[in-house]
Amino acid sequence: MAAAETPAEVFKRALAHAARALAEQSGLEVVFGSDGPRLANGVLTLPHPPRDPGGPESASLRGQADRLALRLANHDESLHARLRPVDSRAAEVFEAVEQARVEAVGSTALAGVRANMGAALLTRLEKMGALRATEAERVPVAEAVALLVRERLTGQRAPDGAAAMLDLVRAAVEDKAGARLDALAEVADDQVAFAARLKDVLRALDLDPGDGRGDDASEDQGDEEPDPQDPDAADDQDEDDAGGGEGQSMDGSTDDQTAGEERESRPDGAPADPDGDASDEGPDVNEGALPNRQQTADDGRAIDAYRVFTTAYDEVVDAADLCDPNELERLRALLDQQLIALSSVVARLANKLQRRLMAQQNRSWHFDLEEGVLDTARLTRIITDPTSPLSFKAESESPFRDTVVTLLLDNSGSMRGRPIMVAAVCADILARTLERCGVKVEILGFTTRAWKGGQAREAWITAGKPPHPGRLNDLRHIIYKAADAPWRRAKKSLGLMMREGLLKENIDGEALSWAHDRLLARTESRKILMVISDGSPVDDSTQSANAALYLDKHLRQVIAEIETRSPVELMAIGIGHDVTRWYRRAVTIVDVEQLAGAMVENLAALFDAEPKAAPARRRRAA
Repeated sequence: MAAAETPAEVFKRALAHAARALAEQSGLEVVFGSDGPRLANGVLTLPHPPRDPGGPESASLRGQADRLALRLANHDESLHARLRPVDSRAAEVFEAVEQARVEAVGSTALAGVRANMGAALLTRLEKMGALRATEAERVPVAEAVALLVRERLTGQRAPDGAAAMLDLVRAAVEDKAGARLDALAEVADDQVAFAARLKDVLRALDLDPGDGRGDDASEDQGDEEPDPQDPDAADDQDEDDAGGGEGQSMDGSTDDQTAGEERESRPDGAPADPDGDASDEGPDVNEGALPNRQQTADDGRAIDAYRVFTTAYDEVVDAADLCDPNELERLRALLDQQLIALSSVVARLANKLQRRLMAQQNRSWHFDLEEGVLDTARLTRIITDPTSPLSFKAESESPFRDTVVTLLLDNSGSMRGRPIMVAAVCADILARTLERCGVKVEILGFTTRAWKGGQAREAWITAGKPPHPGRLNDLRHIIYKAADAPWRRAKKSLGLMMREGLLKENIDGEALSWAHDRLLARTESRKILMVISDGSPVDDSTQSANAALYLDKHLRQVIAEIETRSPVELMAIGIGHDVTRWYRRAVTIVDVEQLAGAMVENLAALFDAEPKAAPARRRRAA
């Protein structure tokens, strides 16, 4: 007799049937995995459902599935590629509005589908940080225009959670393009006519719609012409998920779109910058620091070098310096109070790790030494021969103890809430565990000082917005626990992660290079670096003013240098995000509750394996 299906299995089956019906493709393959939601090669990948399929999270998941299914039924990707503007900011608005058209046309008589997509919309805007906008300048233009089009096509106001955000810019957008937005409703069923009128909207909003991509666009849907001198040009197509040019994100966009569109598929940080300069041409005017080695062409011209517009506003700071002692103590108490149950689970796992580590520390002794610990077993020699000297022994130095571990925690806005609490508790208990085993632990965090660029971006604007500015945000690298500091002194510092307003955007490449260089300066023979993150590098100011995938490519370069040139052993854990796209040694967890087990098991596996052999040539410090 077959076993009864679990509620999650029933939910998965119903979700798959609904997706096939909306897509009008009975043979559509629907799978569930950690890299969803996305559409690639005719396969619809969705995230695993929550433990309670009847909870509020299920509506958002249904909405994500409905959005991609409707895109299959009401959207021609080859037409979209030809019609999409070249300018990155215009393309971002174009994509968001086209997705709004797809959803509105496909759900005209389906109130339940509209409700599901409304839930998915609010979830996405919340993860982007858009719903927290209190000023018009912080509202993403693409999302605002898409919401106004959605209202016109469905006859319904924006969802309650997004209405306040939209009202900040509604009047300004309506004044510029209200009549042209009205005209879109007349041709919503015709993708080509809709795109033509949408370009009128872009012009009214002072965005450059360009002349389209031409007939050859379907053969090359990239954002820019490959530079024959760019050593990474041939690898650009490999930077996306399996599925190549047909891959689509949860927003229905192709994976190889501009940085602004790639931004929407990642649950990080704040909205895109409407004022950024996305020019990909012009002289290289930056003189900022180069966090990675610069490559040169035959004529000596710098190419594909990661740049920083200014480092004047960056900071590396101890956690205790960012908060007064009383507040830090309160935050630590809050962390302990909210995660008592989780702490017990992590503690059990940590004890298991400790037993495994201690078992590897096989003791051996050297005897007949002139100094050390008195060898009591050989005291009888003095009785039998009073002229015999005392015998000493010493325990051999265990190479296991000569190890340092760095935990590098993503402190971006998308980690807000339970993910950052769990990460803090796991780091805290692992630090205690490894310290008991004689392994030194360093706990670091990385974020930015401001949303949307801060003082670095202001300096760039003052300089006249020169092209190719490089990184345009102010880094904040946080030391929660130094390797040589005992856990008891750093305990309160971990509570800082609970502070409201700390978590902003994430520039992973420079953070990884910083943590790696700190490890290289250590004297221990074995060095391990574990990265905990829930998304790709995201900084709206940098991404809007540089070439597509600028931060992503730099992260790949830093990882490649560490993995191939450095003695540091690198691994990563992705929370709901497939980090195997970047790291060779990585694991992805769907639920944040799995973080403790993943950290413990992977650390144990590293210690079980042989240490990484030191390469012949080490990576140069930044």
